Amino acid sequence: METLANLESFVRSAESGSFSAAARRLALTPAAVSRNVAMLERNLKVRLFHRSTRKLTLTEAGEAFLSAIGGNLESLQNAIASVSADDGQPAGVLKISLPPTFGMSHILPLLPDFLQRYPRIKPEWHFENREVDLIAEGYDAAIGGGFELTPGMVARTLAPAHIIAVASPAYLARRTTPADPSGLIELDGIVMRSLKSGRIRTWNMRNAQGDQAAALMRETLVVNDPAALRESVQLGLGIAMLAVPDVLAGLESGQLVRVLPRWWADAGAISLYYASRDLLPGKTRVFIDFVIEAFEREDYARRFAGSLG
Repeated sequence: METLANLESFVRSAESGSFSAAARRLALTPAAVSRNVAMLERNLKVRLFHRSTRKLTLTEAGEAFLSAIGGNLESLQNAIASVSADDGQPAGVLKISLPPTFGMSHILPLLPDFLQRYPRIKPEWHFENREVDLIAEGYDAAIGGGFELTPGMVARTLAPAHIIAVASPAYLARRTTPADPSGLIELDGIVMRSLKSGRIRTWNMRNAQGDQAAALMRETLVVNDPAALRESVQLGLGIAMLAVPDVLAGLESGQLVRVLPRWWADAGAISLYYASRDLLPGKTRVFIDFVIEAFEREDYARRFAGSLG
């Protein structure tokens, strides 16, 4: 009977087309992954991969074998993970992707309580401004917005992702506050260049009456990071469009002021993404439940809604 290590090495190598990429996902060396696959081939008495210096490709037998065991391997891994600790507590490395500004402001502060409740879980949290491939990159879950839902992924909505115009009190004290989005062009605009497209991000704003207008900004300062955008606003350099969660603390403390309080832009939703499986690993399930519980306790769905004015 084949070992789980041999089967895992085969499946991950097939998914990534590389022993090296599979090794990174499995926390092994490429040599160990190659050795496991070779042992599997030897035991099955069939070649599973065509090997070249550039890429692994499945043989016909390899494709048939992958199709036969893929789903069963996931179920077996999940069953093992769910009972991996002697006392039944969830355990293992929890690999999560988070947007830096939002993650450090609203998710990282949850970690002490989470670890106190689940001490056998080892967090590996990646703070990054990009859409990750949960399955291919080995993430247990991700929090963010706008992820493409590929087969095998689900999204659990946590709160709205609303964008609002903000500035510092000192900046606004010297200027006339606009009455609608068309007036933003008269102020010093701090804008962000998208890391993904390379373009300046623009927004269309709306109000509760259903009116819509483009938030045209004068490009006085250009940055490529939400934290830098917020810091520039706090320094009194101009006005910017930012997600409500990223400026909530500043608004509540008075360090920032909302401009056009009845107008907002809708960027979709802040969601929790994870693989759709019949049996999630215990570590992933408790993380999902913990985050949902925290959002409900902190009333974030309401507090993040720019539509409330």
